[in-house]
Amino acid sequence: MVRVAVGVIVSDEMVYVTYRNKNQHQGEKWEFPGGKVEKDESAVDALKRELFEEVGINVINQSELTTIDFDYGDKQVKLEVYIVDQFQNEPQPKESQIGKWLNIKDLDPALFPKANIKIIEILQSSPKSN
Repeated sequence: MVRVAVGVIVSDEMVYVTYRNKNQHQGEKWEFPGGKVEKDESAVDALKRELFEEVGINVINQSELTTIDFDYGDKQVKLEVYIVDQFQNEPQPKESQIGKWLNIKDLDPALFPKANIKIIEILQSSPKSN
């Protein structure tokens, strides 16, 4: 099982998402940025490292949102998901992917990997997004 630290970068009712490249697992889908937790690394350390590498932000504050175990058949993942509500720098793609801000209410689960559906459901059921 691959451990993945996922950052749900939020500002007001907006969330920052990136588009997975075609050659990646679950490619050509939108995702919340993040990446693999390395051996001997905490999920929070991985989150901070990955968000700096992928979208150029320095995480100031994060809070645990949920943990999701998901089996794609060809790959099993454990998503350790954090809300990132304080950060330095404006997020922008650093790894030749596309990134954009979306209103939480406009997140379409069909456009994300299936493991992300629970994240979207939690975000959209929050009083702030209604």
